[in-house]
Amino acid sequence: MGKRNNLRTPVSQRPHVVPKPTDTSYIGGMVSVQINEKKVSVPLGTTILEACKENQIHIPTLCNHDDLCVAGVCRICVVEVEGMRTLQTACTFPITAPIKIHTSTPMVRKARRHIVDLLLSEHYGECYSCFRNENCELQTLAKEYGVDEYTFGHINSPRHEIDNSSTSVIRDMNKCVLCKRCVRTCIDLQEVGVLEALNRGHDTKVGTFLDKPLADVICIYCGQCINRCPTGALRANDPSDDIWDAIDDPTKHVVIQTAPSPRAAIGEEFGIEPGKSFTGELNTALKRIGFDKVFDTNFTADLTIIEEGTELLNRLKKALVDKDESVKLPQFTSCSPGWIKFIEHFYPEYLDYLSTAKSPQQMFGAITKTFYAQQAGIDSVNIVTVALMPCSAKKFECNRPEMNASGYKDVDYGLTTREMAKMIKEAGIYLPEMPKSHFDDPFGEASGAGLIFGATGGVMEAALRTVYELVTGRVVPFDNLRIEPCRGFEGVKQASVKLERCVEKYNFLEGVELKFIVAHGTANAKIVMEMLKRGELSDVHFVEIMACPGGCLGGGGQPIPTSEEIRKKRAQAIYEEEESLPIRKSHENPHIKYIYENFLTEGPCGELSHKLLHTHYTKRGKYIS
Repeated sequence: MGKRNNLRTPVSQRPHVVPKPTDTSYIGGMVSVQINEKKVSVPLGTTILEACKENQIHIPTLCNHDDLCVAGVCRICVVEVEGMRTLQTACTFPITAPIKIHTSTPMVRKARRHIVDLLLSEHYGECYSCFRNENCELQTLAKEYGVDEYTFGHINSPRHEIDNSSTSVIRDMNKCVLCKRCVRTCIDLQEVGVLEALNRGHDTKVGTFLDKPLADVICIYCGQCINRCPTGALRANDPSDDIWDAIDDPTKHVVIQTAPSPRAAIGEEFGIEPGKSFTGELNTALKRIGFDKVFDTNFTADLTIIEEGTELLNRLKKALVDKDESVKLPQFTSCSPGWIKFIEHFYPEYLDYLSTAKSPQQMFGAITKTFYAQQAGIDSVNIVTVALMPCSAKKFECNRPEMNASGYKDVDYGLTTREMAKMIKEAGIYLPEMPKSHFDDPFGEASGAGLIFGATGGVMEAALRTVYELVTGRVVPFDNLRIEPCRGFEGVKQASVKLERCVEKYNFLEGVELKFIVAHGTANAKIVMEMLKRGELSDVHFVEIMACPGGCLGGGGQPIPTSEEIRKKRAQAIYEEEESLPIRKSHENPHIKYIYENFLTEGPCGELSHKLLHTHYTKRGKYIS
């Protein structure tokens, strides 16, 4: 496994000019260079590509991505460096001495055009029917370099079978340009390692172990490879045609739940800059499309906090009061299906550390086909539940055979943000122009705590707001309920909050330093799990892990492109919307109180709530309801 985040090719493997010790142009760690006619100073070791970006000089790229290590395989970014015999790749060339760079000479232009022509010669597919049409980096390059014919020919038939074995991710290697972004994403960014380059020369392709289908390998279906693929070689398994059929069927009552992250990102699919939520506009668009009810996933996020928080307090009591050595601490969150699949594959011996609480998506499905069906007087067999999620792994989760606590398939279809935007456009709707409207009852009111589930640390922050207040009778000692240690994009964050002056019911926690960890991305999840294996988490009580970088707002079903800057803007949109809500703690949501008073009458973690809202593992590690 390689080091994550912005890996650079070792200097020993890069073409470079060794600076002379007497050269004063790089004193203080800065180097003077000339890019075209512009003279600039850059830090020693800066790549030509980085230097050009910093100075607003365009260099085309294909294999390069801000989230990934340097590869230098596509060669699109070639430039001329005076004194060098051949063109150099800007992404891998470290500036270690004064040089003169030319980015748009005839030689550079012709070389880039030939590279695009060569890529197109082996790229099979029809652009108009491709889901990446008008958002394909190869298509953009072809337009940029004036490609109007196939100079080196074009394959007329597919070379590879499409792998649609997975309910989450579809692979079409006929559209692959061998940039290996997906390989680097899987190995370096997520540290799963499902994808690799197979064969050599003309027969090289990206595949899995023994070239098996995705459904037969240890893919966690996080979809991060999709988000970084420059073409249509990878896409999510889209159920929108089946959903249209359900909407058009007068015998079906079709409801949709929408998670917070898609609402904070879907505007990007309509040309809006990242950082704006379209919650109210989306509600209106979904009703116009034909959904019978539009519900808020944040309602069951609140429900998750109550169930998961109660479970944590129960575990702490058993461990601290009953001295039950079988209790597993820390308790790990279980909202992220990619993370669940990761621990099932790589750390199955630690499954008992997981919270038994289902994700908000699955809780919603179970509640919809039981409580809501009763309240609305609709036969559950005629209810179709759709979940708008930022995540491709949610498709796998809703199709797990054990997710049928209602007696039916709890969630029928999972839609990504991209797929939902496509359906809205198909209906002739321009989302940003929609008037705002509210969610439908009885699941139309939720707390801000449920909303921040969309950002890394949000589940932990929401849980602490409730657990701290239940245990002490006071609000968390953080300004405006912002628990800052939970926020931010550091890979692994650790913090604690001391429990003092506890209410009588929880006096066994008096003086306890409640310690917690937040991690996002499965590479960071691996760090935490290795800490657990080494016994370094013996004093930690609660751990939040999300499979995707940035949490749900960086999910595999979110708009393309993605980067840390874009994910931060989405997070800001979520936090800004959250602070405008009247209710910001899960246990204060009146609809949550109502459902416990009128349906889950045994309370959190009671018999009925356990049946509908929880799962557990047998000793053999089989996941069952």
